[in-house]
Amino acid sequence: MSRIARKCPMCKSGRFRAGRITVTLESPIGRTPDTTTVVFKGVPAQVCGVCGEQFMDEKTTGALLSQAAQAAKAGVQVEVRSYAA
Repeated sequence: MSRIARKCPMCKSGRFRAGRITVTLESPIGRTPDTTTVVFKGVPAQVCGVCGEQFMDEKTTGALLSQAAQAAKAGVQVEVRSYAA
């Protein structure tokens, strides 16, 4: 998203501002019923000042998905980490 404050498509009245959010991703490991849950803190995002709706850019989303996949491959069940680009 550009730096220009855009109207929120959810509440139609708020504007987005740069902020930090917590994102939780969960994925299955192989063919077992186990899952990997990774909680990322401090993720950069655009946050609506009225309703709190959150949006991340493609680069950030890709980094989160890649890190979560690596954690699943390593056999992690639950992990909390700070966001690293």
